Amino acid sequence: ALETLKMFEKKDSRVKSAAATNLSFLYYLENELAQATNYADLAVNSDRYNPAALTNKGNTVFANGDYEKAAEFYKEALRNDSSCTEALYNLGLTYKKLNRIDEALDCFLKLHAILRNSAQVLHQIASIYEIMEDPSQAIEWLLQLISVVPTDPHVLSKLGKLYDNEGDKSQAFHYYYESYRYFPSNIEVIEWLGAYYID
Repeated sequence: ALETLKMFEKKDSRVKSAAATNLSFLYYLENELAQATNYADLAVNSDRYNPAALTNKGNTVFANGDYEKAAEFYKEALRNDSSCTEALYNLGLTYKKLNRIDEALDCFLKLHAILRNSAQVLHQIASIYEIMEDPSQAIEWLLQLISVVPTDPHVLSKLGKLYDNEGDKSQAFHYYYESYRYFPSNIEVIEWLGAYYID
């Protein structure tokens, strides 16, 4: 893939930008940040209005820990294409890192309107409500998530924990037991079930 894409580097700016965008993404996946950054810069310089190039540039900046600058690239990508879901998702993650929780929630709720059944988006919304210390909302979003991925033991145990914190032992038991059924090696879940049976 890398070799094929490198053949397009010498073409006109639109083609060069698209090839550089893909090369940047491939290097990013391989955790070669220096190369990913080089190609992200090339892609952006070739076509400043390419939302995928701007998102990749944001990703490389994010990986280097400069969250404020990453947010700027994601916002620019969204100004060029308001339907760029990857930029919107990554902007939400960036705001979460910056502890700008309301803005992060806003991003993920907008995404939810576009991608109704995205497990990642539902998980992020539930996680943010948990950070905001609103367990009933967190539970509500996790229940939606379970309807999309009914066999995810991590989500099931998270539901068990939230119900337990709310004092609802029977619901907590139900979700912890379901989690145990799908993944019987989670020590935390085993400990909770053991304590429940002792009680």
